[in-house]
Amino acid sequence: MSAPLAGKVALVTGASRGIGKGIALVLAEQGATVYVTGRTLREGDYYLPGSVGGTALACSERGKASGGTGVAVACDHADPTAVAALFARIEEEAGRLDILVNNAFSLSDDLLEPKGFWEKPLSNLEMWNVGVHSNYVAAWHAARLMVPRNSGLIVAISGFAAVTYTYGVVFGTSKSAVDRMARDMAIELAPHGVASLTLWQGLTLTEKARDNLARMGDQMTTSITTMHASSVEHPGRVIAALACDPDVMNRSGGEFITAELAQHYGLTDVDGSVIASARESRGSPVWRPVADLGIHGR
Repeated sequence: MSAPLAGKVALVTGASRGIGKGIALVLAEQGATVYVTGRTLREGDYYLPGSVGGTALACSERGKASGGTGVAVACDHADPTAVAALFARIEEEAGRLDILVNNAFSLSDDLLEPKGFWEKPLSNLEMWNVGVHSNYVAAWHAARLMVPRNSGLIVAISGFAAVTYTYGVVFGTSKSAVDRMARDMAIELAPHGVASLTLWQGLTLTEKARDNLARMGDQMTTSITTMHASSVEHPGRVIAALACDPDVMNRSGGEFITAELAQHYGLTDVDGSVIASARESRGSPVWRPVADLGIHGR
């Protein structure tokens, strides 16, 4: 019996560590060829562990039984030329792209500092550059590979910041923009069989989250710190299920709480636990799938 994602090609941006790495590992384990991008080339280049090469190697190890593999590509998603070269490489080597996970996001170092937006530097707008602008650029390239095949899945990693104050003005605005972008892309992609949707992650035990909780957990809102945290692989399991769902177009354009989709697909976290939805404490998605609204094209 073949692996669920055998023959599929995926790109996970921002996968040196954290959520991106977890998603890449799961997709490779289920048989996909996974291109992983990141700016950390070697261990020690960043204060947290992880590198793009290390993730790719781990993907290939995970994919031994299924045929999945990892391909490391050093890429700064703030550089459109580098991104164009990335997609040109994917087209040349793989000839297709089935899954794009827009995960790369440039978190500011002062994200958790309890200051007003006017007290923080304008350089924090980097979260719009790598997180919003970069999502559009990657999706633009991905659509050019997916539309001719009338197939594909574009997933944007977002969160409850779209409806609940989280970390500050730039962060919340960025996540809101990501959600709306994914929804409007879904409308234009609907006639071409390509799905675009957003996953709302709750508290995820990334390397950075663990570090933040250890250093500044007392400054984070209790609605965040009391959430049932997931592993970095949990969203990967959900994305793999979406990629295998023959009815995924019925979800295109929607915002989905990762924990709720996991329960729908009967998925648990790596430790066997069921991740609880934070809808009650953090808020509800705004955008419904475009098919629910009778939108099937422009």
